[in-house]
Amino acid sequence: MMDIVVIVITVLSGALVVYHHALYPLLLKKLARINTARSCAENSTENSAEVTAHTHALPTITIVVPAYNEQQWIAEKIRNLAALNYPAELVHIIIACDGCRDNTAQIAVQTLQEPICRDANITVKNFLINRGKVAVINDVVSRCYSDLVMLTDVSALLSIDALTIAAQRFADNNIGVVNSRYCLWQAGSAGEALYWRYQSDIKQCEANLGSTLGTHGACYVFRRRLFTPLPGDTINDDFILPMSIVAQGFRSVQEHNLIALEMEASDEQMDFNRRIRISAGNLQQLWRLKTLLHPKHGWLAFNFASGKALRVLMPYLMLLALIGSLWLAPESWLFALLAGLQILVYSLAVWGIGRQSSHRITKALAYLVAGHAASLWGSLRYAMGLERGRWHRITQTPQP
Repeated sequence: MMDIVVIVITVLSGALVVYHHALYPLLLKKLARINTARSCAENSTENSAEVTAHTHALPTITIVVPAYNEQQWIAEKIRNLAALNYPAELVHIIIACDGCRDNTAQIAVQTLQEPICRDANITVKNFLINRGKVAVINDVVSRCYSDLVMLTDVSALLSIDALTIAAQRFADNNIGVVNSRYCLWQAGSAGEALYWRYQSDIKQCEANLGSTLGTHGACYVFRRRLFTPLPGDTINDDFILPMSIVAQGFRSVQEHNLIALEMEASDEQMDFNRRIRISAGNLQQLWRLKTLLHPKHGWLAFNFASGKALRVLMPYLMLLALIGSLWLAPESWLFALLAGLQILVYSLAVWGIGRQSSHRITKALAYLVAGHAASLWGSLRYAMGLERGRWHRITQTPQP
C-alpha cells in the first residue's frame, strides 16, 4: 500500500513537472494560434471601425515613476520621458522619491532645468519617509485624474512612441491594461536572456487567449478609473494591480512595439535575490487571487493554473519526483532510470551554475534550476513571515 501511494505521488509530480515546462508552452502556443485566427476572422471589420472612431481623441496620461535610491539612473530616465512623442499638454510626469537616502531627488530637480526637460510637465515629489513602493503607488495614483496611468521603473528607457502606441491600444474599450515588451540592454547571463525571450513569447500567447497574467514593472499602462489601492504588504504589485483590473472584466494585452529597455545589468547573485522576492510574491498572489482559478474565467483560469499556480508548486513537485524515484529505484528499473535522468539534469545544472559553461542547454538548465531554488526559498520565506512587502534596492554584488 505504501509503495502504491509513493508511485502515485511520484508519477503525478513528474507529470506536472513535464507539463509545466514542456507541454503547457506548446499547448499554449497552439491554442493561441487557433484563437487568434478565429478572432481575426470574426471581428476584423467590427474592431477596425471601433478603433477608427476613437483615434481622433487622445487620452490624458500620467506617468508615475516610483524611485528609491536611484541616483545612477534618474537623470537619464527624466530625459527619456521628456523626449516621448506625445502632446505635452496631455502628459503629466511624476517622479515619486520614496525617502531616498542618496541624491535621487536632488539630481531629479537639477535635471528639470536642462533644455530638453524645461517644457515637459514634470513634478518631483520628494517624500521624506520611506514607506515602500506600494504605499507610493497607492498615494500617487489615487490622486491622478488622467484617463490613463503609466507605471515605469527608473532604470528602464522607453521607446519614443510608447505613449502613442499605448493610446491607440486603449481605443478598444475592452482593454484595461497594456504591457510593454521587456528587453535587456545587457543580460546578466545567457540563461537570463533566454528566460526573458521565453517569457515574452508566453505573454503574447496569453494575450491571444484573452489576457496576459500580470505585467513587468519596467512599464505598463492602465485605465486610471479601474485602479483600486493595493494592500500595504503586497509584494508583486506588477501582478496584483493588473490582475485586479482583469478580474473586473477587462483585458490585459501585450504590445510588442511598446519597448522598455532595461539599462541596469544584473549579476547572478542580484538576479537570484530578485527571484527570491518575486517567488515570495508568487505564493502571496496565488492565495489572494485564487478566485481566478475558477473555471468561469475560462482561458484565464487555465493559464493561471498552468503557469502561475504550478510555478509556485514546482520546486516541491521536483523534490517529490526525485525523492520518490530514489525510493522506488531498488525495486523498479523504470524508476531507477528516471532517478538517474533527474540526477543527471540537476548535476548539469549545478555544473553550469558553478562554471560559466558555453553550452546553450547547460546554460538554460542552470538558470532554470537556480530559479526553482530561489522559488523554494522565496515561498518558504513568505510562509514563515519573513517577507513584509517593503521594497529594498537590490544591487550588484561588489566585485573583490
